[in-house]
Amino acid sequence: MKVLVVGTGAREHAIADALKDDVELYCYMSKINPGMSKIAEFKQGNEGEVENVAQYAVENDIEIAFIGPEAPLGKGIVDELQKNGIKCVGPTKSAARIETDKSFMRKLFEDYQIEGSLVYKVFDNSEDVSKFLDEFDRDVVVKPVGLTGGKGVKIVGDHLKDNEEAKEYSCEVIDNEMGGFAQVIIEERLIGEEFTIQAFCDGEHLAPMPAAQDHPHAFEGDVGAITGGMGSYSDVGGLLPFLSQQDYDKAVEIMKETLKAIAEEAEPYKGILYGQFMLTADGPKLIEYNARFGDPEAMNVLPLLKTPLVDVCQAIVDGNLDEVEFEDKASVCKYIVPDGYPETEYAGELIEVDEEAIEDLGAKVFYAAVSQEEDGIHLSGSRALGIVASGETIEDAEKIAEKACEFVKGNVYHRRDVGTTELVNKRVEHMKEILN
Repeated sequence: MKVLVVGTGAREHAIADALKDDVELYCYMSKINPGMSKIAEFKQGNEGEVENVAQYAVENDIEIAFIGPEAPLGKGIVDELQKNGIKCVGPTKSAARIETDKSFMRKLFEDYQIEGSLVYKVFDNSEDVSKFLDEFDRDVVVKPVGLTGGKGVKIVGDHLKDNEEAKEYSCEVIDNEMGGFAQVIIEERLIGEEFTIQAFCDGEHLAPMPAAQDHPHAFEGDVGAITGGMGSYSDVGGLLPFLSQQDYDKAVEIMKETLKAIAEEAEPYKGILYGQFMLTADGPKLIEYNARFGDPEAMNVLPLLKTPLVDVCQAIVDGNLDEVEFEDKASVCKYIVPDGYPETEYAGELIEVDEEAIEDLGAKVFYAAVSQEEDGIHLSGSRALGIVASGETIEDAEKIAEKACEFVKGNVYHRRDVGTTELVNKRVEHMKEILN
């Protein structure tokens, strides 16, 4: 079977790696990913130019296309591919609004009375923002309505001092049409621990994956700017040390209800549904959905997949998705980034990656925002590569991943605390405080 993976980052590298042994693999990528280029036929091109991607797929008799990033989904890449007779793992443009239009997502929860929502308002002018925040006596989260690559969210008590600063940032979002909309969403700030559940969806059925926890702050100790994600971990049993089976099941039920609502309001949702939740004293609350795999969370779950990914893809497009099996192990992913990230002076520099030494440790390398040139691998200004390891415990996996990070040389940095016992215990104790 000929399968096309669209996208150029570590998430797409992980998808391609999970497919490579069972399909004739093709990739369409904006930059030459050093890992994907070794295992697939590929074309370098803008993934957002959806007609060109579809033309490439038709020319190569692609049977299934797996869409990695959110931007092409928002531009209707699945609609274009399907128009050309190519089945897709990824939602249509209207169904992808679950990510590309946060106001659509929140209204879906209201209209279909789905549990797990929170207090929110959508605004398109500064006067209404100011009036609302003057009367709202709790801390808030400010979000652009559209896509901002995971970097547009600002939280009072974290990035913003108080609701007065929230007013200023809200106006900035509206005035600059950040994310493509002259609107802003203001939500109540939830107190708890964040976790992610990703699920395969065939339009009607949903097969959930192990839970994972991302670390979005740039620096150790959970400080610094919110980034696309500096690393993540998953645990045995598909849960997390602070997450019970009951709370996991409740979050999955919220996702199932969402799947039904999307089919009613837009179109049947086929692909990956990513639910970002906050575990609170009142149970799981939905922070937001993504219409594709998370990055880094895809790297936690795909290497543990026991059911061949090609079989899962076939079941998604055929509409007969059943249970999907994973190895019962823990995993830790640590992202290597340029020093100073997200503000860095080292974009364009060469790095050295000893893939053989990393693999000898039992870890994996998934390349992200780097470029393969004739003289080697060059950094960009963004995340460079993910190092992933699995083990019988989170502690085992973390030790392997940390050791593997030593084999990446250059002006680079990673959060050494991701997956450590100390940081995981901090999460557990935080949750205990909230529940008591």
